[in-house]
Amino acid sequence: MKRGFFKRFAAAAMSAAMLLGMTTAAAPAKVTAAPDAYHDDWLHVEKGKVVDMNGNEVWMTGVNWFGYNVGSQIFDGAWSANVHHCLELISDHGFNLLRVPMSTQILLQWKNGEPDPMIKLNEYENPELTVEGVVGGKPMYSFDIWNQVVAWCREEGIKIMMDVHCATTNSAGHNYALWYDQNYSEDDWLEALAWFADYYKDDDTIIAIDLKNEPHGKKDDGIFAKWDGSSDDNNWRYGAEKGAKACLDQNPNLLIMVEGIEVYPKIEKGFDWNSPSTDYAHYGDPNYEPFYGAWWGANFRGVRDFPVDLGEHQSQLVYSPHDYGPMVWEQTWFHLEGEKPNFTSYKFDEESLLEEYWYDTWAYLVEENMYPLLMGEWGGWTDDEHDPSGANRHWMKVLRDYMIKKHIHHTFWCFNENSSDTGGLMYDNFQKWDDVKYEFVKPALWQTNDGKFISLDHAIPLGDNGISLSEYYSTAPTPTDPPEPTDPKPTEPVTDAPTDPKPTEPVTDKPTEPQPTPDTGATLLGDVDVSGKVDILDVITLNKSLMIGEKLTDQGKVNADVDLSGGAPDEIDSLNILKCVVEIIDLPA
Repeated sequence: MKRGFFKRFAAAAMSAAMLLGMTTAAAPAKVTAAPDAYHDDWLHVEKGKVVDMNGNEVWMTGVNWFGYNVGSQIFDGAWSANVHHCLELISDHGFNLLRVPMSTQILLQWKNGEPDPMIKLNEYENPELTVEGVVGGKPMYSFDIWNQVVAWCREEGIKIMMDVHCATTNSAGHNYALWYDQNYSEDDWLEALAWFADYYKDDDTIIAIDLKNEPHGKKDDGIFAKWDGSSDDNNWRYGAEKGAKACLDQNPNLLIMVEGIEVYPKIEKGFDWNSPSTDYAHYGDPNYEPFYGAWWGANFRGVRDFPVDLGEHQSQLVYSPHDYGPMVWEQTWFHLEGEKPNFTSYKFDEESLLEEYWYDTWAYLVEENMYPLLMGEWGGWTDDEHDPSGANRHWMKVLRDYMIKKHIHHTFWCFNENSSDTGGLMYDNFQKWDDVKYEFVKPALWQTNDGKFISLDHAIPLGDNGISLSEYYSTAPTPTDPPEPTDPKPTEPVTDAPTDPKPTEPVTDKPTEPQPTPDTGATLLGDVDVSGKVDILDVITLNKSLMIGEKLTDQGKVNADVDLSGGAPDEIDSLNILKCVVEIIDLPA
């Protein structure tokens, strides 16, 4: 019922927008949100945990979907699949956070209202994303499409984390080591971050910004990201503090994700950032390796001595490593024998991974309860064709179970099928859902003991098989420790029991509905069309009045002033009527 209603409402809103003469080259006007409508879902950090406004612990368990960063001007897969349906698949399968890679370039394009170079959109599969709203119509401007996606995520109970994946829009843009390049400077990056944070500061659908994907590089590469106490141009810690300030000056409620770097010097052995990447005089001798290595963006060794300082907004900081298995690269800590893709053995488990790599690289931050972690990327192949030995599945299970045990937040890589070294949750040109891979991931999604997925939204349930955050904390029994997961068979669904993080005591949100005052003159608050009842037609009638100037009756105007402000009806009234229709709030009698 909820999903059907919102689809009809979205269609009505789009029709009204078209009557205003929306074009493909004009960014939409910002809508003023109700004072409390989109301001109760912001998150922050307390005592090493991410919590909501009531201090209740939450668990962000999401998925990545790329495309905006590579030049598609929209999610990849929109060339064949319906974007709205894909978002429904994501919410129905229990992913409560969507990490969306973008670029500095596309953010500045939207800020400046520059035209799209192209849009990879199948207009026949996505009529809702055309200017005319019909099959085969002309694609809307990419920023209009993005804002429609934000609205759909809101309806589905999905929260969004924007990730600056690269400076210049390019499918290989992430290979550049720094957060700026020859096309877009650090100042451009800061401008893009500040604009994005400001634009959505009244909409808690977008709860987090990942400042830069995978800073990396080594000394001998010429361009590399380091982490120390300096103010050097390539010091990522210093850059991250500037990026965070650009965001938090506009919206102090955002969670700020800071990724790591690639290498860190073995200072105890006399090496520093000026040391060559390899000591060729002692090549092959681990005692003379100048740097500790890691995956790109995963090395947080520098945090012990040089933590990111966000000043008064320190409670908004989350560190975000990435971790991958042997199918992406045959790292030494996997102890593999043989060559890709036919691994003959693997000799790693949680204990060995913690000892040799995880603990000192990133896991100490959560093991010592210093900072919360969000694993921004993890994933890989789960089928016999790509992973004949099962080594990659073995690694996925070890990391998955560790994240469950430590309640590490995460966004799975990825929804896309076109990630060459990992695959995704979709296949067959984005037409089919990979049930086997999903069953592997499912135990690490936030859900109740009876399998209800938990939204990060206090009012809106997650998809058609979920509950809202308020519902969870007002009804949920005290969760138990997660059971020990078991190894899934490579070709069969995983049967691990779902688990919940350990929350604090349930808190019931206080209502925020507008309160009545005597003698309003209204015959029925919310009854804009004066039909004797409050329904979706009242929302449409008011929106048409606001958007295209269609006149209301005198009584309709009085009835529309549901927040009892005494002024002309506005977007706040429209939103409150909508919330009444979908039974989120009650209007005054």
